[in-house]
Amino acid sequence: MHDAAIAALSDLLGDRLVTTRADRELHGQNETYYPLTLPDAVAYPESTEEVSAILKICNEHLCPVVAYGAASSLEGQHLAVRGGISLDMNRMNKLLKVNAEDLNAVVQPGLTRLTLNEELRATGLFFPVDPGADASIGGMTATRASGTTAVRYGTMRENILAMEAVLADGTIVRTGSQARKSATGYDLTHLLVGSEGTLAIITELTVRLQGQPEAISAATCRFDSVEDAVNCVILTIQSGLPMARIELLDQNMVKGFNKYANAGLPETPHLFLEFHGTPAGVAEQSETFGAIAEDFGAQDFKTATKTEDRNALWAMRHKAHYASAALGDGGHLMTTDVCVPISRLAEAVTQSQEAAGRYGLCVTIVGHVGDGNFHCGISLDPTNDEELKRGKAFSAELNELALRVGGTVSGEHGIGVGKQAYMEAEHGSALIMMRAIKTALDPKNILNPGKMLPSNA
Repeated sequence: MHDAAIAALSDLLGDRLVTTRADRELHGQNETYYPLTLPDAVAYPESTEEVSAILKICNEHLCPVVAYGAASSLEGQHLAVRGGISLDMNRMNKLLKVNAEDLNAVVQPGLTRLTLNEELRATGLFFPVDPGADASIGGMTATRASGTTAVRYGTMRENILAMEAVLADGTIVRTGSQARKSATGYDLTHLLVGSEGTLAIITELTVRLQGQPEAISAATCRFDSVEDAVNCVILTIQSGLPMARIELLDQNMVKGFNKYANAGLPETPHLFLEFHGTPAGVAEQSETFGAIAEDFGAQDFKTATKTEDRNALWAMRHKAHYASAALGDGGHLMTTDVCVPISRLAEAVTQSQEAAGRYGLCVTIVGHVGDGNFHCGISLDPTNDEELKRGKAFSAELNELALRVGGTVSGEHGIGVGKQAYMEAEHGSALIMMRAIKTALDPKNILNPGKMLPSNA
């Protein structure tokens, strides 16, 4: 316990510094296989100035601070693995300003993406990054989230213009601007995007917005093999077709949807798609994709233009995590993701399926394959040491495969606790720079310690 820090924070925050077992357990849970990890206390700041005051106290007393948003991260980024303070940002959840003419908005980090888009609806604009979960904008920024629409609109990296953040010693800084580009100084905004709360605590963000498409059409089709589906995706991307979403589901993932949501789909690989643009443009995109898909043996190519039909399709897709877990006896899941060059995607996916068979694991594959990113959901019992060992061995083989073909060990989930062991293999001597930046900005190592960077020991 960090008693001195907790006492000082209690004086500062009053009843917004909580040490009850129930609150600590809530903030120690996660969506995947990591064990319950309790912080010593939970703080609920309501302003940037309070975040600054909290960090000054924690820095003085060497007390760890871990930012907490929607807790939807899949590599344990929000877990207080060394105790300390869980900094719950959910009371800082306002849409501060919409600059419609400049296509951006200023938001607080606790605002979730669905709430943001609800508040933007009357403006004709929307925030495009869609990781599936109703994640907080701050958490999405800290983990450099992407999702189903990244193939067209980019990841959080491309959709953050500026931010306000608080350094470990309490210093408040602002980075970036509303301008669409800048040639001044180091790009500190994008240094903090994806830093997983290890360099600063984000307290305000300026995000890019997009105009609502005039027309939207969703589609589905199925294939005899994953290889046919992936090769269809590759040719679609190489042809320059402006897909808004293009998602792969392997046969196990479809089986999971049928079990979890009574989807009634034939249990073969599927693609879920979406087209954005003018009515004529959407019709042309759909027709062109249909012709490409036919060359790879696609069947049952169906389109949907009604909002309720499209929403139902993507609501099902966004439940992939739970549908994957439903295939296992205990409903537990280990998740992992990689991203590979589009030309090596078919190879990576098929080798992943072969590896799952060798390890005797039930694995689903679902992915934002338009940018080479795919996810594997491994159904297992985390209390079964032998099963957990096989799951980790499968994940290790997948990571090594991604690096071997010129990819990365994570295109979306990030590093957190689970993938630190691969940072040196992927980044080599660049880790020296990363550690130097961490030491410069957080010399006492209070910001999310034990995450991202592997130990020097």
